[in-house]
Amino acid sequence: MSQFTVAIVGTGPDPANPTVEGFAMGYRHAEAYRNNDHCRVVACADIVRENAEAFANEFDIDDAAVFEDYAEMLEAVEPDLVSVTVPPAIHEDIVVGCAESGVVDAVHCEKPMAHTFASATRMVEACDERDVQLTFNRQRRFGRPFTEANRLLDEGAIGDLERIEIGWGDFYDTGAHTVDLAGMFNDEHPAEWVIAQLDYREEDLRFGAHQENQMWAQWRYDNGVHGVMATGEGASLTDAAFVLRGTDGTVRIDVEDGPMLELSQDGTREAIDVGEENMHWAPSDSDSDSDQERFGSPFQDRSIADTVDALRTGEESQLSGHNGLKTAEIIFGGYESVRRRARVDFPLETDDNPLETMVESGALSPTAPGSPDESTD
Repeated sequence: MSQFTVAIVGTGPDPANPTVEGFAMGYRHAEAYRNNDHCRVVACADIVRENAEAFANEFDIDDAAVFEDYAEMLEAVEPDLVSVTVPPAIHEDIVVGCAESGVVDAVHCEKPMAHTFASATRMVEACDERDVQLTFNRQRRFGRPFTEANRLLDEGAIGDLERIEIGWGDFYDTGAHTVDLAGMFNDEHPAEWVIAQLDYREEDLRFGAHQENQMWAQWRYDNGVHGVMATGEGASLTDAAFVLRGTDGTVRIDVEDGPMLELSQDGTREAIDVGEENMHWAPSDSDSDSDQERFGSPFQDRSIADTVDALRTGEESQLSGHNGLKTAEIIFGGYESVRRRARVDFPLETDDNPLETMVESGALSPTAPGSPDESTD
C-alpha cells in the first residue's frame, strides 16, 4: 500500500511540559500520523536544532531529514503532506510557502487559524490557487460528546435548532474550537453579523497573542440560528459548556453537576452515552502504555484520519480552510465590534486583529501579572 510522506514544521520543546508558549503539538500530530497506515513521517524542521533532533529521535527520522529551515526541507524531501505546528503569527508565511513550493499536496495547520483575518484569508486563497488541500486541526469535532450531539440534531431530537449558547473557554484560543463547533452544529452556515464587548484588565498572552479576560458575543447565521458566547466571569450564564436550544427540546454538553451529554424533551432529561469521552479527552484505543498516551489522544487520530481521507478521496474535509474562515470571521468580527462599539455586518472588511491593535494603541491597557497597577498610584 502506498503511503503519504509527511513532514512536521515546528516540533516544539519537550512535550511532557506543554505551556502557552509552546504546546509541542508537532508530537501529537506525528503520533497520529504514525497511527495511520496511510502515512509515514519522514522529515521535520524547527528553528531550534536540538528540538528537531529530539523529535527525530522519537519518530525515527533520519539525521539527513532534520532541518532548521522549512523551505530547505521542502526542497530536499518533497513531502506529500506538511503539518504546521507553530504559533499563529507564523502560520501564513509557512502555509503559503508550502503551497507555493509546488511539491506539497496538503497542509494541516494548528489552530487558532491566524493572527489576523487578512492572514487567514490569504492562506485559503494561496492553497486554492495551487490546488493544495488546507485543513486546520480542530480535533474536538471528533469527540463523542460533540458527534453524538450532532447526531441528535440531525435526527430532529430537538426539532429545529434555534440558538447555540456557549459558556466555556475564551474567544480567540479556545474559541477556535467552540465557535467552530457551533458552525458544525449549524451545518456550516455562514454568519451574517456579530456584536460583542470584552474586558481585558490583566495581561494574558498565549502563543504570542493577546487573549481577553471576559467577553460577550452574539451572532446570527444566514438561516436565522443565533450563537451567543459568554467567557470569563460571564461563562456561568449557561448551565453547561454548550446549550443547543431547539423548537422541541434542548441538548446540553458538559452539564454543570450533571452528565457529559444530556437531552431534554417534554420536561424529561436523559443522559446520552458517550462512553468515557469528555470534551478534551478520550481513552486510548490501545491497551498498551504507548506513546499515544504520552503525546496524543484518539481525538487527534480522528482529526488526522479525516485529513488523510480527504486527501485520498479528493473530497473536502470538514476541517477545511473554508470552514475555518467562517470561524475566523466571527472571532475577528467580534473584536472589530468591540473596537467600533457597534454591530459588524459580514463580509468582514477588517484586515488586522482588532484586539492586538487596541492593545498596541493603548486603547486597552492590561496590567501584566505581578506588575504594579498604575491606577492605584
